Amino acid sequence: MAIDAEAARKLALDPITVHIERGRLRFFAKATGQTDPVYTDVDAAGRAGHRDLPVPPTFFFSLELEAPDPFAYLAALNVDLRRVLHGEQAFTYHRPAHAGDTLTLRPRIVDVYSKKGGALDFLVKQTDVHRGTELIAETQSVIVVRNPEVPQ
Repeated sequence: MAIDAEAARKLALDPITVHIERGRLRFFAKATGQTDPVYTDVDAAGRAGHRDLPVPPTFFFSLELEAPDPFAYLAALNVDLRRVLHGEQAFTYHRPAHAGDTLTLRPRIVDVYSKKGGALDFLVKQTDVHRGTELIAETQSVIVVRNPEVPQ
């Protein structure tokens, strides 16, 4: 079944508030192959002008997975998770974030479109990341959903 684009854009997604911890940043930096000590060593981060360990690239994407049910929005749109692929992700950074920060993520569906004669639906979600009232970053993810009702 095709995704109802109007329903998707109207869907209210709950904000997520997360406290950023040093250990987590170190773990993420190691897991993603960051070799710059600025991401793992507080002294190196300080020498580079940071007040604490900075958030490594792409880290914000993982924060949304901390919601109690991070894919509830797909269930609300009647999307069968067995037909989902991760299509794309992008990041726009406005200010650095660091260990010790408390961030609020505000996700929303910004676009839905189809390709291949309706066989594939693309669901575009944007998340604004704030520290208080400051916009820190915007993330965008694209989920691809295969529509079983359209022959391939």
